[in-house]
Formats: sequence, structure tokens, C-alpha cells
Amino acid sequence: MSRNRPEDSSTQAAAPAGGIRWLLILLMIVATALAARVDLPVPGSPVPISGQTLAVLLAGGWLGARDGVLAMALYVAAGSMGLPVFAGGAAGSAVLLGPSGGYLTGFLVAAGLMGMVEERQGKVGLSPLRPVLITFLFALLAHALILTLGGFRLATLFGPESAWSDGVQPFLVGGVIKAALATLLIRWAGGRWLPRAQ
Repeated sequence: MSRNRPEDSSTQAAAPAGGIRWLLILLMIVATALAARVDLPVPGSPVPISGQTLAVLLAGGWLGARDGVLAMALYVAAGSMGLPVFAGGAAGSAVLLGPSGGYLTGFLVAAGLMGMVEERQGKVGLSPLRPVLITFLFALLAHALILTLGGFRLATLFGPESAWSDGVQPFLVGGVIKAALATLLIRWAGGRWLPRAQ
């Protein structure tokens, strides 16, 4: 039983202390809100291209599944309560019911996925290159989930053809670029804030 104590204590040490944990969550909420200000209108689409999804991937990859999802849930809650944190400075519960609602729901799913993947990678021995490839592939998948949920919501409002041409297709190339950038930043952090042993 004494043999397990060092492992248990190191696991606890890897998780941020309470105050630092909440500070990191707050920083990711602010980062997502700031990234939402970097938005480019897409001709014919009700949804602009923004930096939000990059912040979402980083929230999960840096903070882990629990805190990544929590950060995104608080971000969405803040916007729905009237803080202008959504793309283009939008706010209010109506945004959740509008064209962007599906994407915002996808933020929670994507952050949770990235967090689970990064936490699991720290528990198994991998070659130096494999974590990079795994992070990139799951970053692509996480971004695809955001687009899928966003597309479903748009399809209910404008039809599937419009959802694809205006709400999914314009964001595919940007999604690959954001996945690559997120991978670099997540691997640079090296899981230092994840709730697991280093």
C-alpha cells in the first residue's frame, strides 16, 4: 500500500490547486470571448468565421475534460445572460436558439473530447511523434463535431443544402488550420495543467 502513495501524491500534485484551477478556467473563458472578436463575415452565411473554435480546442487540451467543459459551459452561460462574448459581440439567450446555437453546443462536446484524449495520452507510453498525430486527429474530429452540430441546427432553420453550403463548407479549411495550431499549442504545454501525473 505504501508503494502506491508516491504515485497518488504525484497525481494530486499534477492537478492545479483550487485557486489556480479557477483562474485557468476564467482565463479560457476570457480567451474564448476575445477569440470571438476575431470574426470574418462569410458571404451568404449567417455564421461568421471566428477564432472561437481554436480556443475551444485549447480549453479541453490544456485544462482536461472536466474543466474544459466547465469553461465552455460558463462561457455559453455568460453570453446567454447578456454578456457580449459571442461572435460579433452578440449576446442573449436568443443566440442559443438562433443559427449559432448548434455550434455553441458543439463547444462543450469538443472541449470534452479534447480533454479526454489528452488526459488518456498521459497515462500510456507513446513514442514522441504519436501524441502529436493523435492530438491533431482528434482536434480535427472535435472541430468536425462542432460543424456537425452547427450544421444540424442550421438545417432545421434553412434546410440541409443551405446548412452545408453556408454553415459547414466555408469552415472546413479553417478547421484544419485551427486543428494544426491547437496541436502545436497543446503539445507545447505538455499537459502541465491537466489533472494527471506528469
